[in-house]
Amino acid sequence: MYSITLQDALADLPELARADAEHRFRRPLERALGGSEQVLAAYKAWTTAEDTAEDEMAAEDVALAKRWIATVGRARGDAFQAMGETEAWFEVRIGR
Repeated sequence: MYSITLQDALADLPELARADAEHRFRRPLERALGGSEQVLAAYKAWTTAEDTAEDEMAAEDVALAKRWIATVGRARGDAFQAMGETEAWFEVRIGR
């Protein structure tokens, strides 16, 4: 399980717009990566890759981390399309 929250959005952003942006970020992640379990796996591979040399990781994890990076870029574009210029970003949190 994971959650996605929009961070640093305009203070007067309506809750419905915030929820819509979070949904528009989540949907392409799950679609491109193959569901919520694969989103978790890709996110974990990416966070591991941030602190680990590529040659110390399994090839599958490196590929998954790279897929995460590409997919997140597209998902951000989808999510922010209706919001225009913003400094906002999405936080992904792994649930316990």
